[in-house]
Amino acid sequence: MKYAVLNLLLLCFLFDIQAIPAQVNKERDEMQEVEISTEKTKQTIEGWGSSLCWWAGQVGSWNEPLVDSMIDLFTSPEGLNMNIFRYNIGGGDDPSHAGGHMVKGKGKRAEMEGFKASAQSPYNWEADEAQRNIMLKIKAKRHDAVFEAFSNSPPYWMTYSGCSAGNVNAADDNLRPEFYEMFCDYLLDVCIHYKEKYGIEFKTLEPFNESTSAYWNYLGSQEGCHFEPETQMEIIRILYPKLQKSGLETAISASDETNVKSFNRVVKSYMEAGDILDKIKQLNTHTYGGTNKEREIARELVKASGKEFWQSETGPMGLPRPARGLENNLLLAQKMFDDLRIMEPQAWLDWQLMEENNDVWGLVKCNFETEEYELLKNLYVRMQITRFFKQGYQILETDNNAILAAQSPDKKEIVVAVLNTTDSAKPVNMKFTGNQKIKRISEVFRTSETENCQKVAPVKAKDVLSYSAPKFSLTTFLIQADY
Repeated sequence: MKYAVLNLLLLCFLFDIQAIPAQVNKERDEMQEVEISTEKTKQTIEGWGSSLCWWAGQVGSWNEPLVDSMIDLFTSPEGLNMNIFRYNIGGGDDPSHAGGHMVKGKGKRAEMEGFKASAQSPYNWEADEAQRNIMLKIKAKRHDAVFEAFSNSPPYWMTYSGCSAGNVNAADDNLRPEFYEMFCDYLLDVCIHYKEKYGIEFKTLEPFNESTSAYWNYLGSQEGCHFEPETQMEIIRILYPKLQKSGLETAISASDETNVKSFNRVVKSYMEAGDILDKIKQLNTHTYGGTNKEREIARELVKASGKEFWQSETGPMGLPRPARGLENNLLLAQKMFDDLRIMEPQAWLDWQLMEENNDVWGLVKCNFETEEYELLKNLYVRMQITRFFKQGYQILETDNNAILAAQSPDKKEIVVAVLNTTDSAKPVNMKFTGNQKIKRISEVFRTSETENCQKVAPVKAKDVLSYSAPKFSLTTFLIQADY
């Protein structure tokens, strides 16, 4: 019975409709004039999503009706409308470390299970049941789901340190050269197993994670492995022909660097090598750090490479000012706007959807042991974009960093999001240019201090949409257009 009540409450959160409150009268900022060009299109949206580790490795063993309700929330078009999920192929740490350094660092959730206990051991395909359970439920719910497999670290027994958290010197590679081929085989065997056993074929396989960073250390808080760019390229050269012979349609993605500056450096190394980009289908980066100038450089590098491009992981790190709660969530939304507008990835993914003990790392705050959870403001902030900027829509050029716009493939719907990360109202005039003619504003949704992606009264607009964004808010306009 309690799960029926939880589901009812969840629906109430998703579909609560309120009248628009009076706009804030005191508007300290001057009116901003913004141009939105429906003729200047950018990237096509492939989707939204998240990594499955670590949250799925815990939530996947919850009571099944409750798990199903969370999957509905994350994947349904009326919820977060997420369709891209990254499955972590765990390396597995030394069993003698269980309950030790990772639990004391990032918690039990960081102790990922590996599939092979030693070089001579058979595969244990029963491992990692909880994360797999979540992935299978997503596949059943979203037939258009896109999955990527990625590795944080090789199994501990392949490493110099004997620990899947990193080397004694965090700036040194941890995978022993004699295990390069076996590591590639390990990743491929997992991918082949998931296709043959469960019908899941990963779109891409990412062998590295934040690999040029120097914070993956022996007895550290989570799985991680340093790979110099030269080592990455050596592994890609080994992995590519194996993948070609495997019968999989899976392609290589790389290299998931922790920030845009590191990503740019590694991509330049790939380009200089001359033989690496031909072996890669997709470039990935994280944006835990990055200036807009670095985003511009990344965009031009990706365009020169001709590869697909994902922002494959990020969170509330490297924000312009310290903040908690809704303010923090909106600052992360600003990072999202900057990534999408300037860097132009086709996909934008969160690191965690569910997390314990805080209201900024994740969209749902929960207790993994008691199976209790709380929907956070961050969920509704994300929903303002992922629910309405749908797969297949094209991002439109705008000249304001607080405005994100896109149009549907048939050009009959324009979606505009207006972000206000300040403590005062922000008036804005949005002028639409191009061949489309605005018919009407069909719906408006807003998240603010008092609203959770709630429908508010639509405003009238023709060629110009005038709006005063309340303090600390994110508003999404659904606009019908003639073309």
